[in-house]
Amino acid sequence: MPAENAAADAVEPTESAEGTVAETSGGKPSRRSVLGWGGAGLALGAAAAGGTAAALSGSGDPVPAALTGAAVPFHGPHQAGIASAVQDRLHFAAFDVKTTDRAELVEMLKEWTRAAERMTAGLPVGEGAVGGLPEAPPDDTGEALGLKPSRLTVTIGFGASLFAKGRFGLEGKRPEALVDLPQFPGDNLDPAKSGGDICIQACADDPQVAVHAIRQFARIGFGKVAVRWSQLGFGKTSSTTPDEQTPRNMMGFKDGTRNISGTDAEALDKHVWVGAKDAQGASSWMAGGSYLVARRIRMNIEIWDRTGLQEQEDIFGRDKAEGAPVGKSKERDEPFLKAMKPDSHVRLAHPDSNNGARILRRGYSFTDGTDGLGRLDAGLFFIAYQRDVRKGFIPVQRSLARHDALNEYIQHVSSALFAVPPGVRDKDDWWGRALFA
Repeated sequence: MPAENAAADAVEPTESAEGTVAETSGGKPSRRSVLGWGGAGLALGAAAAGGTAAALSGSGDPVPAALTGAAVPFHGPHQAGIASAVQDRLHFAAFDVKTTDRAELVEMLKEWTRAAERMTAGLPVGEGAVGGLPEAPPDDTGEALGLKPSRLTVTIGFGASLFAKGRFGLEGKRPEALVDLPQFPGDNLDPAKSGGDICIQACADDPQVAVHAIRQFARIGFGKVAVRWSQLGFGKTSSTTPDEQTPRNMMGFKDGTRNISGTDAEALDKHVWVGAKDAQGASSWMAGGSYLVARRIRMNIEIWDRTGLQEQEDIFGRDKAEGAPVGKSKERDEPFLKAMKPDSHVRLAHPDSNNGARILRRGYSFTDGTDGLGRLDAGLFFIAYQRDVRKGFIPVQRSLARHDALNEYIQHVSSALFAVPPGVRDKDDWWGRALFA
């Protein structure tokens, strides 16, 4: 798990959201608008969250953005949920496309886009969960009724299998960077929990809001797509806001110290966003997008918990209390790599050890019960965005898989790569429009 942000050490420009209307499609005011969470009030977005927080606090002291329940604008040149401030909860799902009808798939993507516009604004899907025809199923399942937007972001990506010959006529539009990830040393991948035609990443500060979002996409897509695998995550393990407290992973170490900042436009353009020169010809639809790597990393928690503190710190190359690199006193002090052991995680993952390679991380911790042998099924759901995996994740992970001392305590058990298109520009745009044009 590349944690030093050779990516990231230890994952936009915003526009007011079209479609954050205060009325339902039937012309009646929504419950959200009555409560003050619909319409223009939702255009607060992340940029205005600070001012809103101060007002909510009743004093001059700002309230953390997570407590405001603010909405993150859906429209923009890049999809939200990449450079956006990382929320505390995740529901990630990979779908297999079951329909063979291209027009039916396109129509579903349009429906998904409209649903995402409304949910990120704190509005129910369509006519909502109540008030419709009694004889018909509701347009929304209702478990998010009365809840705030909770900074929900919804991000979509397309897997290589969607571009297979004979499926939807997309074989000529598969980007060169959408490669088949290699099998790294130590991988123990479960094919049933890897890959997928389409992925949806839903992040929010309220777990019910994130789960509600994925549920709506599965419901809308019923008969056309099916969930291949999914993952719940809690406790972000990386941050795109370096001024905030660095989160800790399940091993108790700070993670994401050197992650790319969501406000560092130069670094984002260099390492995260696909440029026009990268997306030539048939793959021009990817300009402004990014590439998402998802890896489920199981941690051998019980073995780690019986490992001495000094050995734990040597393995990471940082102290556990402060997060300072070896020989330094503060977390954000520049690491002196040669002072670390050659197989330490930080040293191997650092950009200086990887020809300057960096990725933007948005990972989450997970615990999925036990494995039947009395051991916790827990670890890191690693998510990383980059401009080109061939220059980002792949070379970094290849080095880590071969030499990282941390490998004794972790194992990669699922893997996927998706091409994430640029953002939805306005209410007439939809996910994948340029791809299917």
